[in-house]
Amino acid sequence: MKTMTCRQLGGACDQAFHANTFEQMAELSKQHAMEMMQKKDPAHLEAMQKMRALMKNPADMKQWFDARRMEFDSLPED
Repeated sequence: MKTMTCRQLGGACDQAFHANTFEQMAELSKQHAMEMMQKKDPAHLEAMQKMRALMKNPADMKQWFDARRMEFDSLPED
């Protein structure tokens, strides 16, 4: 199991997520982002705007996603 924060995954806070795979980590981050958007948290809404801008260019999004996966892979097990 590995730990990453919302901020490490492109978010706006230090909420920790724990997962065995990067795919699980991404899903936890996505669920958290949706929660924060429903609460209209300003910091998370701003982070989501940045993410939406990144998504407009598939190559940039892939590069960003690959970098997060590499960071996950390099983390030590908890």
